[in-house]
Amino acid sequence: MATKNETKPVGKAKKEKKPFKMPHLLWIMIGIILLACLATYVIPAGQFATNESGEIIGTEFHYLGYQTPVSPWDALMSIKTGLASASTVMFVVMISGATINVVLDTGVMDDMMNWSVAKLKDKGPNLLVIMMMVLMAYLGGFGGTDALIAVVPIGILFAKKLRLDPICALGVTTFAALVGFGTGPAQQATTQMLMGVIPYSAFFTRLVIMNFFLAVAILMVLRYVKKIRRDPTKSLMYSEGWRPEEAVSADEESSLIKEVKMTWRKILVLVIFIAQYIIIALYPLLGGDSDLTFDFMIAVMLITMVLVGIIGGMSADQLGNSFSKGLASMAFVSFVIGLAKVISLVLENGNVIHTIVYILTQPLMALPRSVSSVGLTLIVAIINPIIPSATSKAAILVPIMKPVAEALGLQLNLAVVAYQMGDSFTNLVSPLLGWMIGSCAMANVPFSKWFRWAFPKVLCFIGLACVIVFLLTVTGWTGTI
Repeated sequence: MATKNETKPVGKAKKEKKPFKMPHLLWIMIGIILLACLATYVIPAGQFATNESGEIIGTEFHYLGYQTPVSPWDALMSIKTGLASASTVMFVVMISGATINVVLDTGVMDDMMNWSVAKLKDKGPNLLVIMMMVLMAYLGGFGGTDALIAVVPIGILFAKKLRLDPICALGVTTFAALVGFGTGPAQQATTQMLMGVIPYSAFFTRLVIMNFFLAVAILMVLRYVKKIRRDPTKSLMYSEGWRPEEAVSADEESSLIKEVKMTWRKILVLVIFIAQYIIIALYPLLGGDSDLTFDFMIAVMLITMVLVGIIGGMSADQLGNSFSKGLASMAFVSFVIGLAKVISLVLENGNVIHTIVYILTQPLMALPRSVSSVGLTLIVAIINPIIPSATSKAAILVPIMKPVAEALGLQLNLAVVAYQMGDSFTNLVSPLLGWMIGSCAMANVPFSKWFRWAFPKVLCFIGLACVIVFLLTVTGWTGTI
């Protein structure tokens, strides 16, 4: 019996639907630059008045009455200026990354991880995560700069050793460092000076606040670690190809919990590596010239690189090759940091930053004293991703916040804490912050995945920050301790 030959029309054949994939980081940054250009056409241009010395008068704002748009071509023409403006940070990041690479090439970090895992293997990964996050938070809190982006490779090694995904690598490094950086007691001296209070006053209170948020951050990361160790498919990176069994090669498998001896040389390398951050953090606290901070950092890092290489047993050629390899690995990350500066330049040249700040801060005047400080926190939290530069943000906002705080009878140090709480956590999801974007690039974590993981935690942090600021306000905290 003949059967009818059934065929499907070629034109109607179903095509396999390709999963969505985030564009390369380069195109994301260029896209944000174009959006910033569009904002200069849509948002009314405005400016705050300035006095004879060029300081912003926060109570005097006016719209220009005309737009000052920045075209995409103008933005492209600003790339050199943006790169030049961010050059100091870019070079510090590159040199710091090169120094980190020298430390990694000595094998000391690998040995430390093996030794730690071997010693604490019966206690599970939790203690290791806690130790790493405490270290990074304090480095961020007392010596935090964009240069700490170069520590991400250590987090990647850490995650591989414990069969954790790249988000955990960022969790124990950049996440912890930015929490410490945002809440650290040594990070708001400039804001305090602009606000007219003694630098580093209320140090103890803010140290307690930093440790509170560090504890919360540790619990967040430990919860995620527990979830993906129980079920790796729960990892946000599972769809990106991450598999715990592929985290280390077959050769590394036997060394996962290998017992190694920590010699005096290895310990000294670690001590020198950690000491460089302590020295850099103490420099401004001990009266060092703040204008020379980055110069001091580069000098200390270069000395650290040489000492680590010599003590680690590297030859002159090995040391030079390791340093140059580290510089090269940070080139694209540094370029991304420069592009982030270009976005800020577009918004500034389009005269829309002051308009955004003015619109967001006006409702503060109608708030009662008991919650006005909370309003300050929320306003800064909203503005922070737009102006990731702490110095630029303080220069614009403090002249507005100070008269508002004085009119409402708020302690100026309380206004500083409110500012710091708002300035702290949205850094973790800011696409304009070179530190955050660069860290994602180094760990090969799509920003969309990182945003999905970090955003709920940012909301939690902001909620807790508002509670703390509210309690300080209603209890009459004076900012003396």
